[in-house]
Amino acid sequence: MRLNLIQSAVFLTFLPFISSQQIASDPGHAGASLEVVHLYNDLYPVGVAVSSTGRKFSSYARSLDPANVAYTVAELVSNTTERPYPSAEINSPPGGAINYTTTPPSGANYPNYFIGAQGIAIDPKDRLWILDTGRAATPDGVNVPSTPGGPKLVGIDLTNDTNFQTILFPPTVVFADSYINDIRFDLRSSITSSGKGVAYITDSSPEGRNGIIIVDLGTGESWRHLDNTPEVRPDRGVLPFIWGEVVYSLPRPGQPINFLSTFGADGIALSADGETLFWTAVGSRTLRSIPTARLRDRSLTSEIMAQASVVSRGEKGISDGLETDSNGLIYAGNFEDNAINVFNPANGTVQIFARDPRIAWTDSFAVATDGYVYFTENQLWRTKSYYPGTDRRVKPYVLFRAKCPGNGTKVNLQ
Repeated sequence: MRLNLIQSAVFLTFLPFISSQQIASDPGHAGASLEVVHLYNDLYPVGVAVSSTGRKFSSYARSLDPANVAYTVAELVSNTTERPYPSAEINSPPGGAINYTTTPPSGANYPNYFIGAQGIAIDPKDRLWILDTGRAATPDGVNVPSTPGGPKLVGIDLTNDTNFQTILFPPTVVFADSYINDIRFDLRSSITSSGKGVAYITDSSPEGRNGIIIVDLGTGESWRHLDNTPEVRPDRGVLPFIWGEVVYSLPRPGQPINFLSTFGADGIALSADGETLFWTAVGSRTLRSIPTARLRDRSLTSEIMAQASVVSRGEKGISDGLETDSNGLIYAGNFEDNAINVFNPANGTVQIFARDPRIAWTDSFAVATDGYVYFTENQLWRTKSYYPGTDRRVKPYVLFRAKCPGNGTKVNLQ
């Protein structure tokens, strides 16, 4: 007993000395400073787009949150408020986004209404494009299949807020269980016979086949490449840790938990010269690329050539969306390090662009002509689609921005 008292006395004698020493610790911040642009207090945001005049838009995926009923595309009209865009009507399909008269229920097939927007982007001509998955989730979280007429690409003229083009995807390109996710544009007239340029789209479906979809904006034709090849699939056994929480996915109600390895090709970015397409699967730490000429090719051996042309660019952390600036830097989230990373294709290296405790699940990026990179933080890993299957999100969700390095700005491929 006496020995224990002596040991306690020695410990207490040294405690102030120990606690007063400088011990190395994680500073938590690095790189660019973040600015809060918008707080989402209502619906659940996914994508972001910023025009040359500073107008800001977001998409709200009905597949990710059944409460996204009032609208699936909105313009951010103040720091905390949004309004359905381009109208409340187009965001409200008759009878709702889900057709319950089919067995099983399916996405509504209205070509003139938004069913469930996901990707959203401003092209080099300052036009807004909305990528509609044609899918929505039931109240219990089941993501219904799409039907022809639902999956589409819609172009909006921002000078008069009207639809100037709608491209419907055939069921041989966008399958009923596809999840068309993100989109990038190259409007150079020289790359297609139609002279109107192309759009590149990822299919990240957790249930079906992953791949890259290409759209000729002049003819409206679309086709797939790298269809369900290993390079567009998630890696097995990927298990991220975010804000001290282990993240297992819960694909459907009543199913066993899984790794993050259910989500395929998701984030997408074009090189500054338009010659290379980069992508990543959410369930992967690897960045991959392919020459865009291989994707635009539709010849007899085009798929063989495309598969042979994929390049692994190494690891860059676990990410969702991607984006490029005029200096060629590829921005990617790094969920596990509370960071945004940049990949430099010129030398093949990855660096920390910004690190901040508020960063976690960076969903989508947009580099604007004002020289800022905008990105949404939406706590996706805290939705019911992840273990333990309860909604643990805390509003508001946030739109941040940070200044691009080296006077970087929006890529202008036209």
